[in-house]
Formats: sequence, structure tokens, C-alpha cells
Amino acid sequence: MSQATVELLQQYYDAFNVQDMDTFLSLLTDDVVHDINQGNREVGKDAFAAFMARMNRNYKETIVDIVVMSNPAGDRAAVEFTVLGEYLATDDGLPDANGQTYKLPAGAFFDIRDGKVARVTNYYNLEDWIAQVSA
Repeated sequence: MSQATVELLQQYYDAFNVQDMDTFLSLLTDDVVHDINQGNREVGKDAFAAFMARMNRNYKETIVDIVVMSNPAGDRAAVEFTVLGEYLATDDGLPDANGQTYKLPAGAFFDIRDGKVARVTNYYNLEDWIAQVSA
């Protein structure tokens, strides 16, 4: 396991948790690939920044129980975690928001290049999330 990759991804989630988007985005390559859970692939830091702006407007999330694993070279990694969230504003095509809380197991896969995140593929069970916010 690569300690540098583990530290990078811990920094990534630390910045996410405090919504420090300047630090968060600085950890990405300019051509970062973002595979959105059950959605499209977006390319580029600007697209990722726009995605995060929407996320931070509609959701308040904290990532906990983080486990980071990487290959020995440090260019591939996986992270398992739990999302603790609050649904703040209705997101397009999803149930109406009224402050519902949720707890969701999730994971992400990463490519690392030159000490930065070059790809992130996120996964969580959307049907579980919908059930939680619809209850």
C-alpha cells in the first residue's frame, strides 16, 4: 500500500467534510475524470467544481468510517466509507427535500497521477437512498 496515496485520499475526504472546496479541488488533476454514481462521466476540474456546487447546495454530507486501500505503486486506490447526510434542497428527478437525514454505505475507486486524483468513480445504492428520504 502507498502511504502517499492514503494520505492524499485522507486529505481529499477531510477537505470534503469541511467543505473546503479550494483544497478539495486542488487535489484533482485538471483533466480529472468523474464517474457519477449511476450517471454520466464528466471530465475536467471545472465540471467537477460545478458538480460539487450542486451537491453542496442540495445536500449536507459528512464522510465517516473511511478505509483507504491502494495498490503498492499508489496509482490505484479504493475507499470504503459511510455517508451521513441531510437532504437540503430538491435535486432534479429525485424526491422532494425537507431536511431528511440518511446514512448510506458507499465506495469510490481512484486513479492517482502525479500525486493528484485523476479519476474518481463513486458508488452507493441509489434505491436505498431514495427509500431513506421517502420514508
